[in-house]
Amino acid sequence: MSAVSIDGRELRNAMGRFATGVCVVTTRTEDGRQAALTVNSFCSVSLDPPLVAWYLNDRSPSLPLFRESGYFAVHVLAADQQDLATHFARFAEDKFAPFGERLQAGLGDVPVLGDVLACFECKTSRIEPYGDHVMILGHVERFAYGSESPLLFHAGRFLEHSAAA
Repeated sequence: MSAVSIDGRELRNAMGRFATGVCVVTTRTEDGRQAALTVNSFCSVSLDPPLVAWYLNDRSPSLPLFRESGYFAVHVLAADQQDLATHFARFAEDKFAPFGERLQAGLGDVPVLGDVLACFECKTSRIEPYGDHVMILGHVERFAYGSESPLLFHAGRFLEHSAAA
């Protein structure tokens, strides 16, 4: 069997045809260092026990904080929260500064954003490498959700609210 050469850019374009939801994942270490980033690689793994997973590039500067912290929160964004997705996708020294009054301390003192479509507060179960990413598996300890339409991402861009309804 011969190896097939795959163009990474083309593979990414093909994978982008699969529409996904958009999430912000947050964590905090015991010494107070915080991280937050925007992801679209989030999924339910099991209902019993309640497990979720998401994936992070293994070169992400946030990875050491997620490894060190025992908790994280996944915030599923609503259709009108593209500004949050964009904000947490960018580099910033303190990504949480503009959201002071919207933040609450969740499990493990992890920053939890209010007014999102759904939030899953998780205890980290495993972090496993797969190719150029790591899978972060979490046990859902607490969750909440609303009924708004979700923010969707497709072909490299956010979908308009009308497309998500």
